[in-house]
Amino acid sequence: MAITVMKRYELKYLMSAEQTEYLREKLVGHMQVDKYGLCSIASLYYDTPTFQLIRTSVEKPAFKEKIRLRSYGIATDSSPVYLELKRKAYGIVYKRRVESTIPLVNRFFAGEGDICAGGQINREITTFRDFYRTLVPACLIIYDRTAYFEPDGDLRLTIDQNPRYRADDLTLTKSMEGISLLKEGWTILEVKVQGAMPLWLSSILSEGRIYKGSFSKYGEAYRQQLLKVQ
Repeated sequence: MAITVMKRYELKYLMSAEQTEYLREKLVGHMQVDKYGLCSIASLYYDTPTFQLIRTSVEKPAFKEKIRLRSYGIATDSSPVYLELKRKAYGIVYKRRVESTIPLVNRFFAGEGDICAGGQINREITTFRDFYRTLVPACLIIYDRTAYFEPDGDLRLTIDQNPRYRADDLTLTKSMEGISLLKEGWTILEVKVQGAMPLWLSSILSEGRIYKGSFSKYGEAYRQQLLKVQ
């Protein structure tokens, strides 16, 4: 199974439809769309029955962590899915990612064995599960993503259209439908860098009046819906 470790800064921006079109035009010659083009992504977030993880996260502490199961399109029991442990400490994002299948992940969260065959990543994810003791599907986040990369560089950029969520029917195997998180036409920009943002991109964002903010898809879904049912 594929295992991925990432450490980087992730900067987020909310953009109107006009700003999104402006940015796409300005990226030509600087960045390229990756081989997948526009791709629908679903992330199933796990939390404690009392929503301990997201309640902590929305308080904006110096350290926070989440765990989610991601699929590209509608999943099946045999298709690859990706279990991701994501931590953020003092602005730096650390992500541990393991390829698996839904039946294996279900057994893992039921406490039956490891998520992958040993190693540091397995220990980190298993320790996380055991620390929180009971982790269950809490919220499904879905969006349509275009990812860009910088040739010969480490800069990555994503634009997420139509972010939406479900607080019920929490499965990756049925549909990509959900309740909208943003006003129609608005998108979420994420800039992912190992170090400083390049000056050319800073200038483009400044000229387009695209300003850095703080936005969590799961956090916004929690604010809109999950608080209503507690």
